[in-house]
Amino acid sequence: MEKTLERLDTTWKDILLEFAAHKDSGFYLIRLSEDNFDILENDQTSVSAMFSSRYLATFEDKITYWNKALAQIGEIVVLLGEVQRLWSFLENLFIHSEEVKKELPDESKKFVFIDKDTKAILSEGHKAQKALDFCVRDHVLPGLEKIKTDLGICEVALNDFVFSKKIAFARFFFVSQTDLLDILSNGNQPVKVMKHMPKIFNAIGDLELLEEGVRPFVKGMHACIGSEYVEFTRELKLENKVEVYLQWVIDAMRNSLADISVASIKKFQTVDKETWLMQDPSQVTLLINNCNWVIMVEKAFANLASDPKGLEKAFESQKEDLKHLIMLVTGQLTRPVRQKVMCLITMDSHSRDIIELLID
Repeated sequence: MEKTLERLDTTWKDILLEFAAHKDSGFYLIRLSEDNFDILENDQTSVSAMFSSRYLATFEDKITYWNKALAQIGEIVVLLGEVQRLWSFLENLFIHSEEVKKELPDESKKFVFIDKDTKAILSEGHKAQKALDFCVRDHVLPGLEKIKTDLGICEVALNDFVFSKKIAFARFFFVSQTDLLDILSNGNQPVKVMKHMPKIFNAIGDLELLEEGVRPFVKGMHACIGSEYVEFTRELKLENKVEVYLQWVIDAMRNSLADISVASIKKFQTVDKETWLMQDPSQVTLLINNCNWVIMVEKAFANLASDPKGLEKAFESQKEDLKHLIMLVTGQLTRPVRQKVMCLITMDSHSRDIIELLID
């Protein structure tokens, strides 16, 4: 027992904490290495066993000291890990996000003091270097426990805030918590939100922005698959809160596709199909192609009394269009146009079969 206690004195006076720089803040995160943590657990077991020894009375003071000291080191190391993880996570939002400061003013003010207390303990640990020297100080454990409690209050407020944003803009429910917090913390800088567009909108890679001042205008949208670009037909400036202007993006996207579709219907009647299909976004081309097929078939039905062969004529017309598309795809086309034409062939083949079924 005496040798074990002497070994504890020798070992723990030299065991150092490990430090990792926290961003460029000048402060260091603290941890105990895995090897030293194993030593800690083994020594705790050894000291606990000493309480059942018949020589306890002889070494009771030392055994009690080491039992408390090792327990305190273990508790502080675990608590430090939890506090540092949560503090680092919340710091980005409560210190660096103007949006969060505006939405959660009370918690943001509270976090300023939490940040100060956390940095004070980290600074003290970095100066102490030695695990035993730092962890046996009376104020360290209560200080960390208070910081953890206060961080928990801020975290609950943040979770409520995030949930309110999800209610305001339902697509946020399908974005990971980490990405959503990054979006919310950079909401007043739309350029930084662009990298998250594919996570919010199924097929949008990013928006084409015209930067004028802090808040840019949106010129159009780029697809995240292929290389398609669709220009918005109505002016949109990314101002207000992030959930508000993202809803405006949805409205602008729908309105623009509707405007382009109306213009495409008119163009379809005045230019040849090959020229027409090269001009519009794929979604519009496929939609208007189907619209015109419906118009052709409905007209054939409406004129059956005067033209009994109307459906047969529509069938022949559909076959001719299909042959033309097949000839077109054998030529030189860009990859996006080729993909569009292949989709048209698939859809027109189905449409041809429907007319044949109707005739039968």
